[in-house]
Amino acid sequence: MGQPSRPSPSPPVQPTPSHNDIEKGSKRPRHKSKIPPPPPPKPWKPWFTPLVFVANTSVFIYTMYVNDCPHTSGTSKCILYEYLGRYSFQRFKENPLLGPSYITLKTLGGLDWTQVVEEKEYWRLFSCMWLHAGLVHLLINMLSLLGLGIRLEHEFGFVRIGPLYMISGFGGSLTSVLSLARKSIVSVGASGALFGLLGSMLSELITNWSNYTNKLCRRCC
Repeated sequence: MGQPSRPSPSPPVQPTPSHNDIEKGSKRPRHKSKIPPPPPPKPWKPWFTPLVFVANTSVFIYTMYVNDCPHTSGTSKCILYEYLGRYSFQRFKENPLLGPSYITLKTLGGLDWTQVVEEKEYWRLFSCMWLHAGLVHLLINMLSLLGLGIRLEHEFGFVRIGPLYMISGFGGSLTSVLSLARKSIVSVGASGALFGLLGSMLSELITNWSNYTNKLCRRCC
């Protein structure tokens, strides 16, 4: 006689999840993948700002050499002639900033309204950026240049700071020419370029204000 076959076991019935189970399951914490933040950009090595500093200082020394106060005005009318000789300054009545004469600045490329507008010497719009009226003028501008330029060049590099400096200086020269009140004077200096650097720094500060405030709060807390 044959043995009766055993019934095959039925598959286990999976319980249907209730509404409460679904809600509980939705509240289970999920493992989020932690993506590391991108590394901070590598700071640029400034070289344009020091180069501009050396260029402006060298041009001022050359300006005083060309000025030659003892030869043009006499030794008695030169400041610090005993120590500086040919490089001595014009008297305060002529130049209170300890620098060369008006004629020297105009000859070397100072921004003169008549020369630019009537004589079409447009190169003066750029040459005046590298001249300074005196030692006091040079010191103020170079301290501002080092304070603004090195910090900005560290962050943005020469590719942005170099053109910004030149375009801002040209804009300052152009604005000076368009002012009819400056017909009788010679404009020199890098003030226009420095104001361009200052404006870019303020723009960067306003744009990233929240980042700076967060860093400050973390340090204080």
